[in-house]
Amino acid sequence: MWIADKWTDYKVIDTSSGEKLESWGSYSLIRPDPQVIWKTEKKHKLWRTADASYRRSHSGGGAWSENRLPESWVISYGSLRFLIKPMGFKHTGLFPEQAANWDWFSELIRRAGRPIKVLNLFAYTGGATVAAAAAGAAVCHVDASKGMVAQAKENARLSGLSDAPIRYIVDDCKKFVEREIRRGNKYDAIIMDPPSYGRGPTGEVWKIEENIDDLVSLVSGVLSDEPLFFLLNSYTTGLSASTMRYIAETRLLSARRGKSVADELGLPVQESGLALPCGSSVRVTFG
Repeated sequence: MWIADKWTDYKVIDTSSGEKLESWGSYSLIRPDPQVIWKTEKKHKLWRTADASYRRSHSGGGAWSENRLPESWVISYGSLRFLIKPMGFKHTGLFPEQAANWDWFSELIRRAGRPIKVLNLFAYTGGATVAAAAAGAAVCHVDASKGMVAQAKENARLSGLSDAPIRYIVDDCKKFVEREIRRGNKYDAIIMDPPSYGRGPTGEVWKIEENIDDLVSLVSGVLSDEPLFFLLNSYTTGLSASTMRYIAETRLLSARRGKSVADELGLPVQESGLALPCGSSVRVTFG
């Protein structure tokens, strides 16, 4: 497991009964987590006094309750700074476990010894974007949500990267890649964080299990002649790291030299000393 254990402004305090108790800077949150199927005793006092809890509704969705949070606040990861903004579907605008991947590819970019162009697809609020830009890459950030792209720009500003070579695109990721192939544009590195389920701009349904193989095959068409890395993330319970590695191997390494590794991502849990599983990634390096 790749564990994001270098955070100072974020931690998982405890987990139990389908929930995780977290601290985000000065604020404590309780949020649902489908991985937490165990029912350990909730001894920590913040289980009773957290600043906010996200509660599921029996009719679907959910809402924040006992909410004593500001509209937004900022936390840091090294030199990177992120706007935390609790949203209607339990999210906060950041996935802290991805810091393990940020550290991995940032080192590759810094050691490359040449200009690196990164394509970040399904880029959300730009955690990977600012990490890659801070390491010295030029980044193309693509997400279908105008609001998420706006928050990504704010994260870059907070991280001192307003003038960094970041190109922000509000678009359907598949359609954008198809246009980039027609234009002949290439990238040295690709980061993908596709959703489990979604709908495209004209109502087409996206299901990661049914569409990810075709998308990885398509994306291979924008890799440069000397690619550096490829990163694919998934939070879909039924899509294993090994499955994603198989796809990456067949679609990206059949005609290129390189190697792939896949594993779960995790966050350390303060109370138990164990690691909370938080999705999976496959990492491909070329050469």
